[in-house]
Amino acid sequence: MVMSGAPKRRAVLIAGPTASGKSALALARARESGGIVVNTDAMQVYDVLRVVTARPSAAEEAQAEHRLYGFVSPSERFSTGAWAGAVEKLIQETDRERPLIFVGGTGLYFEALTNGFAEVPTVPAEVVAEAEKEIQGLDAENRARLIAERDPEMARRLRAPDPQRVVRALAVLKATGRSLASFQDAAQSGLLEGFEVERVVLNPDRDVLRERIARRFETMFDGGAVDEVGALMAMDLDPALPAMKAIGVPEIAAVLAGRMSEDEAIERAIIATRQYAKRQRTWMRNRMGDWTWIAP
Repeated sequence: MVMSGAPKRRAVLIAGPTASGKSALALARARESGGIVVNTDAMQVYDVLRVVTARPSAAEEAQAEHRLYGFVSPSERFSTGAWAGAVEKLIQETDRERPLIFVGGTGLYFEALTNGFAEVPTVPAEVVAEAEKEIQGLDAENRARLIAERDPEMARRLRAPDPQRVVRALAVLKATGRSLASFQDAAQSGLLEGFEVERVVLNPDRDVLRERIARRFETMFDGGAVDEVGALMAMDLDPALPAMKAIGVPEIAAVLAGRMSEDEAIERAIIATRQYAKRQRTWMRNRMGDWTWIAP
């Protein structure tokens, strides 16, 4: 039991678009403070794909304790709720004198840390698959129209009707008969309630980020990404699983199948990564405007 006069436990939150240098900053802060680096990225939870998802290397992990990286099989659908549960367990079992340094680019994970997490019942995989099939082939305008017809309240809350969020809203509605909005309105307090929290967003120059993204993926191709995707393909998984949609996986899979050249795969993956970084920045501007923004 913590005495009321005891210092608050510390946490550092480091967000930013992909390839902005978050992991390097987190590692530096962990070395300085003896803190624990905690993964806050939805793709880096999966094993097999260390290079493709830009997880810290084994050498980097040896320099400071890293948690919640590569601990989930790609055959699983790992939800935000499951991640929040893993964080609650981590908080309970680690030394409160050591800062927790949360680093990543998944906005919903940071929401769970700071503002609370909506406790949504687990949605069966077959229901998610039905929702995915329903939006297959729809562009943004038609996805927006579909969710507006089925769940007007969630349609108002979705700033952009990207496939993942529309599928989530439709699947929850199908499985529970309730709007996801009703669960969000009943959200609990943030996981870091009672912590002293430092919040940082890395905001590199746009041209610098574009170059870093291009260089990163070209390096990935020569650094083991092809072997990782080959191992993933050998598992014969459902292509609708999140790990199968990680940027770089479909492109490299096409190269391995002889449907695409290596140069074309690199170009497409770079474009997809830049588009993802743009969406991340938009989300962070809308939801993290009061954080400390710094140029790495």
